[in-house]
Amino acid sequence: MGSQDHLVTTFDTTIKPENPESVVWRLDAVTQPKAATFDFDVAIVGLGYVGLPTALAFHNSGSRVLALDVSPKRLSVIRAQDADLLDTDRTRLRNALDDDRFELSIDPSMLSRAAAVIVCVPTPVDDHLIPDLSILRSACAMVVEQAVPGQLAMLTSTSYVGCTTDMLVEPLTDRGFDVGRDIYVAFSAERINPGVDDVAHDDVPRVIGGATPECEEAAVVLLSRYAASVYRVHSLATAEMTKLLENTFRAVNIALANEFADICRALEIPVTEVISAAATKPYGFMPFLPGPGVGGHCIPCDPHYLLWQLRKQRVAAPMITQAMVEIAARPTKVVDRVREILANSGIGLGGARVLVVGVSYKPDVADLRESPALEILAGLYDSGAIVSFVDPHFETLTLSNGVVLDGMTDPAVFDADLVLLHTRHAGSDLSWVSADQLVLDATYRNVDLPQRVLL
Repeated sequence: MGSQDHLVTTFDTTIKPENPESVVWRLDAVTQPKAATFDFDVAIVGLGYVGLPTALAFHNSGSRVLALDVSPKRLSVIRAQDADLLDTDRTRLRNALDDDRFELSIDPSMLSRAAAVIVCVPTPVDDHLIPDLSILRSACAMVVEQAVPGQLAMLTSTSYVGCTTDMLVEPLTDRGFDVGRDIYVAFSAERINPGVDDVAHDDVPRVIGGATPECEEAAVVLLSRYAASVYRVHSLATAEMTKLLENTFRAVNIALANEFADICRALEIPVTEVISAAATKPYGFMPFLPGPGVGGHCIPCDPHYLLWQLRKQRVAAPMITQAMVEIAARPTKVVDRVREILANSGIGLGGARVLVVGVSYKPDVADLRESPALEILAGLYDSGAIVSFVDPHFETLTLSNGVVLDGMTDPAVFDADLVLLHTRHAGSDLSWVSADQLVLDATYRNVDLPQRVLL
């Protein structure tokens, strides 16, 4: 590829074909022989927080989309338009459901009818912080089983370096395909920020690595259907490591912000004022706010895929390791801080009434994956506290210790000894908090409450 290796290629995504239904995506420029005509331009495997918006972005660009998920329940949620989406994607979903160029299915055999297949499934870690590759292995095996000549298979799920080769390139080669000539494999990690619409999904550059230059070019052709720009890298491994660096960078800086919060509290310095002041520097600093812990599908999980791989190769990564240790320990520190604040007011944690405000892992999403609230509530419960929560996105939840809690519809009725602000959703009403209630603010946002203290 020469000078093209690191260029950002920008596309005009406002240009739409006059007759989208007549468009047939072919990889004629890179395929020998020419690819067959397919019924779908792209199939998306996995319709969660990444897959569904990706499917809708492709459909919005004029593509014929097969949206596949193995869960009939998930498809029912999508058809009922109850999926947790940004308002822009809700509009896209309504349009897609009324269009025969968008098809929902649970049938894996339909993958053979798509010119490209993109895997968008979760890559979690287990209770011991060991990567759980079962979902990804199953999805990739399904793609390999249904693969046909001329297809592009792309992985977007974050995993270890070499995953795309292990789960797509080698199995396809074992099936008799010549990768780069009669089938194509690429990696381009998702970069969706659930619940946040300050940067449109379509406008976020996509980093692309291919198994061969021809595979890379095929991926560029595919993603240029909706992405405003792409950034080419040398290999699958480079693209895979790029996503690991992105989220490890965030994890390390969040751990640092949390540590500074503890330091500033000990020295009686307002940490939020310190961060705001440091952020006035126009270069060399990026502000990160402390919090009660880290949740979601990326930051608490992705660095462990890297550490897991490094341990196998006996490569040390002490800074990343310590950052992840601190992140894992943060919810326990919140429980300890609750105990301290109650004790300072002459109240023991055993029998104290503690109400957690907001339990999703970030504002304005109905997502509990890796949410610190689950561990915090479990820790409080196991310490003898009487706990409950209030969150408009959840009526009940199951704690990490298996206890099922019902949420409060009227939080004032709970009569909490201490209110823990964990997640502040837009429009959250705290008018019910009384002047004599203790408030522990783990969000570090400006809240005007009489007895508020920071975590």
